[in-house]
Amino acid sequence: MRLRAGVAIDLGTVNTLVCVIGRGLVLEEPSAIAVDRATGKVAAVGLAADALAGKEPQDIEVVHPLRDGVIADLDAAAAMLRAFLRRARLRRSVLRPSAVVCVPGGATWVERRSLAAAVEAQRPRCAVRLIDEPVAAAAGAGFDLAAGSGAFIVDIGGGTTEVAVLAGGHVVRARSLRLGGNVMDEAIVAAVKAEFGLLIGRNAARSLKTTLGLTQGATESLETVGIDAARRTPRVEQVPAWLVAEALEHSAAAIVDSVQEMLSDIPPNLAEDVVRGKIRIAGGGALLPGLASRIEVAAGVNPTGPSRDGRHRCNPGIPAPPG
Repeated sequence: MRLRAGVAIDLGTVNTLVCVIGRGLVLEEPSAIAVDRATGKVAAVGLAADALAGKEPQDIEVVHPLRDGVIADLDAAAAMLRAFLRRARLRRSVLRPSAVVCVPGGATWVERRSLAAAVEAQRPRCAVRLIDEPVAAAAGAGFDLAAGSGAFIVDIGGGTTEVAVLAGGHVVRARSLRLGGNVMDEAIVAAVKAEFGLLIGRNAARSLKTTLGLTQGATESLETVGIDAARRTPRVEQVPAWLVAEALEHSAAAIVDSVQEMLSDIPPNLAEDVVRGKIRIAGGGALLPGLASRIEVAAGVNPTGPSRDGRHRCNPGIPAPPG
């Protein structure tokens, strides 16, 4: 029997990931829970619950308990975590299990406490340690935090974007933006409605975002299905890339501006580490077409492609191979 079991939890606005010591990633599911309106019991969690979102079943309420990277509904979050940890099958150990939980760098003390409380309420009882998301993202992106070297990370999640400079495992400069994939999806939904009078769902918006992104191709478009706002009947429409790019411009500009501000405020002793270590983009937003090149141009670097795991690395003045 292992003396101490351990689990790492990335409780995100869009997806939750659970990693168990010795077993690796054991769960990656949407952060959603479906509750029976009549009984109040949990009907589904994760992928099964998210599949019902926006379809408005009369007897089921679908709840996404996190907003902007922090818990908005503590009861729903606790119930969702219970279900996820049961699936993860955290083994009993001699010592109290440890749990590392990622938290946005800009979260308040109350928001941090609510995250810890949701995990502490689980069985078996865990000793909870909160870690800032930029630090976790940098470790996942391959930076050697134990060496004390500098790192520049841009972590784009569903609810927040974290731009940070680190030294070892410590945050030196950081900025947390309350925007991410969800804000981008909402902007695309609004743009398609204004341009075509078509009401599309979240999944359709995500498909447009991840396929077309910021490319602004003159002839590129993607077929999408929605509801005609006037006739209230289903309709198919070809959505052009330029419309999606315009909808994403506000979010992309805010992220790029934060990167530029952070670059202008790097301590001199960290400048070489950041240049040689590259800027690395993590999170689901790292896969947004055109975003890496946009950041690279703003930072004065040559474009590099995404790695197989979705991360991008930007190296000011020193071209680097993808990944």
